[in-house]
Amino acid sequence: MSSELIIAWIYASPVSTAIRDMFWVVPTVQSIHIVAIAVIFGAAVISDLRLAGVLATDEPMRGVIRRYFPWMRAALVVLLLTGLVMVIGEPDRVLVNTTFWLKMCLVVAVFTLAWSIRRPLLRPATQAQGDDPKPPAKVLAWLSITLWCVVIFCGRWIAY
Repeated sequence: MSSELIIAWIYASPVSTAIRDMFWVVPTVQSIHIVAIAVIFGAAVISDLRLAGVLATDEPMRGVIRRYFPWMRAALVVLLLTGLVMVIGEPDRVLVNTTFWLKMCLVVAVFTLAWSIRRPLLRPATQAQGDDPKPPAKVLAWLSITLWCVVIFCGRWIAY
């Protein structure tokens, strides 16, 4: 089955038609999507800056990560759900857009990166561990912030 047929099938579906026909759905979903990206970006930046040793250095790194990671995870779920609604509403515009696919790859990559560098700090402390960020964690934290910014830019470019 070709991608054109899949796109046409989604576009012709009653759900897609309803999303396009109800004037309030798209702006509402887009607004929720933007709020969710603000939440995930804010939580990521705060915890990444802590990992980089720049922000909240007077607080334990484990505490900062544990405080903000649930916000990141919940915002990611909201982003995926609202993004799915937008894709279903306009599959002919979104699914053929290379920037959309770049954004999807980046979201998977940056959330995997975020999870992997936070995972040790999300586990219960089994022994006294230093709270100083290791040099690779610092570099990865800055990479994470950069990639989240690129995700945001890609989201804006999808519209044009």
